[in-house]
Amino acid sequence: TTCSLDLFVITFSLLSPVPTKAVSKEIERIDQLFYTYADGSSSMIDPEGIETLCSHLEVPHTDVRILMLAWKMGCEKQGYFTLDEWRTGMKALRADSISKLKKAFPELVQEVTRSSNFQDFYPYAFRYCLTEDKKKCIEIPVACELLNLVLSLQFRPQVEKLINYLKHQNEYKVINMDQWMGFLRFCNEINFPSLDNYDADQAWPLILDNFVEWLRASEN
Repeated sequence: TTCSLDLFVITFSLLSPVPTKAVSKEIERIDQLFYTYADGSSSMIDPEGIETLCSHLEVPHTDVRILMLAWKMGCEKQGYFTLDEWRTGMKALRADSISKLKKAFPELVQEVTRSSNFQDFYPYAFRYCLTEDKKKCIEIPVACELLNLVLSLQFRPQVEKLINYLKHQNEYKVINMDQWMGFLRFCNEINFPSLDNYDADQAWPLILDNFVEWLRASEN
């Protein structure tokens, strides 16, 4: 019995991943970097800590790359990074210092803008802006800022017109997820500026039917 127990212990120890010194050192540095910005009482990086982080990264806190970073970390609450979220993101980006994080940004932007990842990032950006529990919609001014942030790189002409429409219409005060996803589908599928393949019978959110009507009216 002792023999078989020893064999079990040896086998188990061989199968168990033993963190190498290099890996544990990297995690140590990742944690140290986190505590440089974390608030002592909450043990989270709060909005103030994020602003300091952004100044060290030399990017505005409203830069889309900060939103991409939050997506990479899987952050759940706007303006707050937990230690677990921070570790997830930094390990994936292989960044344990500010200089490495800066260098990781171009690769992160490339990753997010790949079609399959963008399909995940785009609704994440909406959910990230729902600042209260059980909130389902974002206000029009927030939606306009967010559209400009996440969609204008790929679809600037459409986004400019859409923002213009949202700012001038009086029917909608907030945007829900269905409408938000409709904006992306519109940019991906509809010929612009001709709109010649837009079919109102194709179950578009009503806000997009109204947007297309407004566009056609303003053309004439």
